[in-house]
Amino acid sequence: MAEKIVQTAGRDQLGSFAPEFAHFNDDILFGENWNNEDIDLKTRSIITVVALMAQGLTDISFKHHLENAKKNGVTQKEIAAVITHAAFYSGWPKAWAAFRMAKEVYEAN
Repeated sequence: MAEKIVQTAGRDQLGSFAPEFAHFNDDILFGENWNNEDIDLKTRSIITVVALMAQGLTDISFKHHLENAKKNGVTQKEIAAVITHAAFYSGWPKAWAAFRMAKEVYEAN
């Protein structure tokens, strides 16, 4: 079993303002969902990157998920192939936006 994923961003940023949302974010989405072993973390990371790209959500959360993908074993060659493949289904401009951030993440040490 891989190391358990623990997320505190919801509580850290919204805990007192929106405690229920923080709970769902930290305990359900990242606690239960990301720790479910039916899909390995590498595959889960790829799915998440594609889902966010398809919606055009190439913001700081997208960068976080690209960093997770890299950490979870998705290589630069694989992320380039994933984004290229998804571009045909989600849109070329979205792929350009995703590539800008992926290049930044994968070229960082």
